Amino acid sequence: MKTIRKISQLQKLGLIKAENVKDIEKVAENFSVALPAYLIDTINSETPENQAALLKQFLPTEAELNIMDVELNDPIGDKPHTAVKGVVHRHRDRCLLMPITACPVYCRFCFRREKVGLKTNALTKNELKAAYTYIGQHKEIWEVILTGGDPLILKAKTLQAILFALEAIEHVEVIRIHTRVPVMDPVRVNAEMIKALKIKKTVYVVLHTNHPSELTKAAQEACALFIDNGIPMLSQSVLLKGVNDNLETMGALMRSLVKNRIKPYYLHHADLAVGTSHFRTSIQEGQVLLKSLRAHYSGLCQPTYVLDIPGGYGKVPIGYHYLAPQKCSSGAPQHYWVEDHHAELHDYQGEQ
Repeated sequence: MKTIRKISQLQKLGLIKAENVKDIEKVAENFSVALPAYLIDTINSETPENQAALLKQFLPTEAELNIMDVELNDPIGDKPHTAVKGVVHRHRDRCLLMPITACPVYCRFCFRREKVGLKTNALTKNELKAAYTYIGQHKEIWEVILTGGDPLILKAKTLQAILFALEAIEHVEVIRIHTRVPVMDPVRVNAEMIKALKIKKTVYVVLHTNHPSELTKAAQEACALFIDNGIPMLSQSVLLKGVNDNLETMGALMRSLVKNRIKPYYLHHADLAVGTSHFRTSIQEGQVLLKSLRAHYSGLCQPTYVLDIPGGYGKVPIGYHYLAPQKCSSGAPQHYWVEDHHAELHDYQGEQ
């Protein structure tokens, strides 16, 4: 168990019980485990309800050993779309670059849980060179998404070298960085990191956060450091049973993001990762939640609810549908039923 604080310290804080230790050790034999000291301090300072929501995301339980037939080692199809080591080219105009597969914390629902946290977790210089060569040869690649693993755990010097190499590829115009660091280990976000990210081409930072308690004062200050230095931020979250699958929690999360100048981007339906069935809601439950979110919260607070189709076919929006065609006689203008936030239907006749 690669954690900064020992299990015994978690027990002393009352965050885990003695009978849970064996479960943690069993899971750690199969999947990476890590809880940074900052995260443990955050959990310890929260209410019991919020503690439970945070612990569920990061503390292993025996439920992870319950593997369903539909669950997959590679649920979003990274492997068949891997062009060279570290590069996944699933969509024509963009690709993933995974320079490292280590994270500051290992989410229990991670769709890459089969590969993150391995001892050999960073691309070598030659592997990075091969990745840049591939991206340079494919002029259709307009955007490169740094992910992993968490690219912001790299040393600033290493991160800057990667960004400079991508910046030198003429047809790459946008670089996106997916990270959990600002809410899991915000001390890493410092002047040196900001300097590394401030290149001539456009850089976006996409924050993965799932619960409003993650956006502590320190986390907010870390995010502000990006934004105040001209680096825009988006967010992505995962819909998780028992964590954020209710209107109050999801609404509070989205409002906190918007208040901190972070635009909600994606809300992912939980993937079919091995041993994660206890996290998944039904798609219908997700749609109802998103319908309620739109009815009660600002348009700025609306993420796109998406499903990453197993097999590597990409993300598709699966939100609630408000529009349905009416049956019309031949040659008549098309009419639609449009549902409002009170579930009342209205006739729309705008098309001739």
